[in-house]
Amino acid sequence: MTSPGFRPTHVVPQHGMPAWEAPDPARPTVPLDALLPVQLLERQGDWGHILCANGWSAWVDGRYLVAVPLDPPTADAGPLTTAADPRPLLARVDQVLAGYRSAVEDLAAGGLDGEAFGARTSGLRMGVVVDGESMWLYDAEHGRWVYADGTRLSTYATDDGPRVATDPGHAPTQVVNPDGP
Repeated sequence: MTSPGFRPTHVVPQHGMPAWEAPDPARPTVPLDALLPVQLLERQGDWGHILCANGWSAWVDGRYLVAVPLDPPTADAGPLTTAADPRPLLARVDQVLAGYRSAVEDLAAGGLDGEAFGARTSGLRMGVVVDGESMWLYDAEHGRWVYADGTRLSTYATDDGPRVATDPGHAPTQVVNPDGP
């Protein structure tokens, strides 16, 4: 039975993990199953207090929990848009990697010294993590990490915190909870 309002924020790693009644290694409890959806309630150092869908809670080593990216709200689930299509970002990653690879080849062949290598690679930024069907890409143009599942991108983390525009040109956006007030 799922607790009302339960929304997982993390899953247990693919090999499961031990759990404790309290943030104390001397108080073990039943280990957690692999890929179990959990909600992280609080952190105390490396300890994470989690809630399971059935209402059971425990303490775990929070460093090993796998974050579940939340999809941003959309008006519909229509076709891919330019912003949601992972292919343009993958093309930019290819370009950056090709540029870096070329500079490394020239450096290894003696065509560049360390200073020229640094100048040629200055400003190149990319990041890619692929784990099966899941992929995280760094979008240097927008300063954010995005999560891709093969069909769409969702912002996962940004370089900067939220900023306040001095004049957004419109009334503030209201966030509406789809489950009611």
